[in-house]
Amino acid sequence: MGYLSVLRAPLVTRLLAGTLTGRLPAGMTVVAIALALRAAGAGYAQIGLTTACYAIAAAIGGPVLGRAVDRLGQPRVLLSSAVVAACGYVLLALAPGSAALAMAGAALAGLAMPPLEPCLRALWPDIVDEDQLETAYALDSASQQLLYVAGPLLVAGIAAFGPARAALWLAAGLGLAGTLIVATSGPARAWRPAERAAHSSADGTPGGEGSRHHWLGPLRSRGLVLLLLAFAGTGWSVGGQNILFVAYAQEHHGLPGGTGLLLALAAFAGLLGALAYGAVRWKWPTSTRTWALAAGMAVCYLPLLTVPGPLGMSLAAALSGLGLAPLLAAAFVLIAELAPAGTTTEAFAWLVTVFATGNALGSAASGTVVGGSLRAAALVACAGITAGAVLLLLCRRWLRPAGPAAMVEPVGDGYPTELSAVSVHS
Repeated sequence: MGYLSVLRAPLVTRLLAGTLTGRLPAGMTVVAIALALRAAGAGYAQIGLTTACYAIAAAIGGPVLGRAVDRLGQPRVLLSSAVVAACGYVLLALAPGSAALAMAGAALAGLAMPPLEPCLRALWPDIVDEDQLETAYALDSASQQLLYVAGPLLVAGIAAFGPARAALWLAAGLGLAGTLIVATSGPARAWRPAERAAHSSADGTPGGEGSRHHWLGPLRSRGLVLLLLAFAGTGWSVGGQNILFVAYAQEHHGLPGGTGLLLALAAFAGLLGALAYGAVRWKWPTSTRTWALAAGMAVCYLPLLTVPGPLGMSLAAALSGLGLAPLLAAAFVLIAELAPAGTTTEAFAWLVTVFATGNALGSAASGTVVGGSLRAAALVACAGITAGAVLLLLCRRWLRPAGPAAMVEPVGDGYPTELSAVSVHS
């Protein structure tokens, strides 16, 4: 089987296990912040703002750390960022009752979140065969869903037997441990970014510093920029959904497991969706699969608008999560196709960034309206993925690169002139 052959490749299990351990705090943070702040007497608006601080900070830090990895290699960047992020979680755990300190801790944890996801995706071409690469990306996406099954349930279990802030202490330790496993592995230590495509530098020398360190990085690719904009809408929906689930669980005390159950159901459905996606040998181009999966995810969000009872809401939560992981799996492949050579880690980091930015905005918007109407919060959640799917459909002709030169050429002062080598086939 495809998944088994990928897992048999040397060090795949270690890298996946380390990445999942180090990334588990990401699956815990939304629920941990919500429960810790609610226990300290904070309102929904404050919870939404604190969650937004975490997401916005991660949006800023992700590309910076990704570019640092492309320049400096993986171990130094991973280990230093893990230490700083752990300090942020500790600050959150120590002062959830202080709005300023809680937001500062959330921002620090997000800003220095170790770029384990983009680092692993940059490593896949080095550790699996080329014909296994798409299966590896699907396995990657599926495994990431475990974070959002285990994370909320872990926080809920901790809160059931002790203070919710204990989950923040655990997040600090897990982030350090997982990052250490990945950063000390052979592939991470040996990894070097691919040589960037040769372009004339400011002085006219092919492949000079002006092209290797162009300020736009992977954003020279128009197709990549459009894909990232669409995924901001996807993040918006997930952020809005998170706050909707928190408020719904507070109003429906008969829901077993509360918020953690709803988030875990959505993530588990995503896991199943990603496994099914990876088991299929697709004949459609990656760009077609991506916009079709985005449209499917938008349809899966619609039942949330009915705001049904606990059983119906559990089913709606599971359905809403079904499309996210397959959509991400397709996006990973598309990003690898669209990113200019030598900018892969940063390109994957930008996906995390725009998703986090959309998540922050969706969380804030949902937190603003959820007090008046759960249905309004559900509408906020549905809006983002719908807009993203429409954008991908309308711009699909720009999502097929003709080759590695699909980027903006730097000239003279290093600013872009025009986008070239992009397919115009629909």
